[in-house]
Amino acid sequence: MSNPSELLRRATPDEQFEEVTRGTVDLHVAEELKKKLQRSWETQKPLLIKAGFDPNRPDLHLGHTLVLTRMRRFQEFGHQVVFLIGDFTAMIGDPTGKSATRPPLTREQVLQNAETYKAQVFKVLDPAATTVRFNSEWLDPLGAEGLIRLASRYTVARMLERDDFKKRFAEQRPIAIHEFLYPLLQGYDSVALKCDVELGSTDQLFNLLVGRQLMKEYRLEPQVIMTGPILEGLDAKLVDGKIVGEKMSKSLDNYVGINEPPDQIFGKLMSITDDLMWRYYELLSSKPIREIEALKQTVADGRQHPKDAKVALAHELTARFHGDDAAAKAAEDFEKRFARKELRAEDLPLQTVRLGGAASMGVAKVATEARLTHSVTEARKLITQGGVRVNGTKVTDEKAQLGPGEYLLQVGKLKAARIKLG
Repeated sequence: MSNPSELLRRATPDEQFEEVTRGTVDLHVAEELKKKLQRSWETQKPLLIKAGFDPNRPDLHLGHTLVLTRMRRFQEFGHQVVFLIGDFTAMIGDPTGKSATRPPLTREQVLQNAETYKAQVFKVLDPAATTVRFNSEWLDPLGAEGLIRLASRYTVARMLERDDFKKRFAEQRPIAIHEFLYPLLQGYDSVALKCDVELGSTDQLFNLLVGRQLMKEYRLEPQVIMTGPILEGLDAKLVDGKIVGEKMSKSLDNYVGINEPPDQIFGKLMSITDDLMWRYYELLSSKPIREIEALKQTVADGRQHPKDAKVALAHELTARFHGDDAAAKAAEDFEKRFARKELRAEDLPLQTVRLGGAASMGVAKVATEARLTHSVTEARKLITQGGVRVNGTKVTDEKAQLGPGEYLLQVGKLKAARIKLG
């Protein structure tokens, strides 16, 4: 990456604004961000961009990288980012919108998870333009007196404006005092770092706003707040003009882990719908938004097949985590397996579909349970069109049944799964 002063001049403030705000849900405040970008452009002084991560789990998936991707966009324009590991706040436990307190972690668990984070985030971020900090640096020395002084700068009434606190208070469910401390301490991170912009997901909006208010209390220029959406999983689809589906989650098995093998990342991304592909392009791709819109138009006009656009996306994201050579090989292997019908069952992860006590299950329902189709109706239609195969043999009866056992189930040219039915 070029030096920051060159990158700051690579795009106008308006062009930077267009790129760094794409896919934004909340922006407080747009005009302030424009002024900061303009000032940075004129003075050639990079903005300081902060995002905090509590290391609650050791592995990251694409959903976790949404904020990292936005951080990377700022880096590409010469700005400096702080990857803040909340080693102190993780030991408190933030409910993050849930109705119960998240269990706090021990310091040992936090530090262990933090090490895995540092190893993974630089698959997205530029190390040269990233500072890794731990919030225990300033929160440990804060002490009891400092914490009391910090608490005096925010009211209980304001704290109860947070949705989950408000709901639990109305339902007379307990709220522990230490839960009020979490937003305050996260907000103090922004005071300590004197950041220009803080990034997060939509469920962190309240905490980010606390940081903005505390900066005003400490007579600092308040940070701009940007939140992004929560990424939908691989099985999401378009309904009434809107992408609908559960969020990407390991527990729902609709995720792409950034440490997964290249062929699995590539294959999983090729399995998504064309509509979801454009959503992923907007939120995850490094391509400029205008270039994505132009690509989308070529597909809409029939000048390019949707599969080619999907291959390009799968290649880009696989290369991000494993390099260009690994991505190219994954693309080649995918083409061999699917387009040339060289599919081997052992190349696919095994999925379990439960019979639930029944002696058999319809092929159409199995395909739907394995997330190869969106509905049994769709699966039956594909069967009648000759688009479904079991162990390499075309299924011709839409009511065909499968008993207990392992099967290679193919739907169309791009979707397949190894199924254990039982």
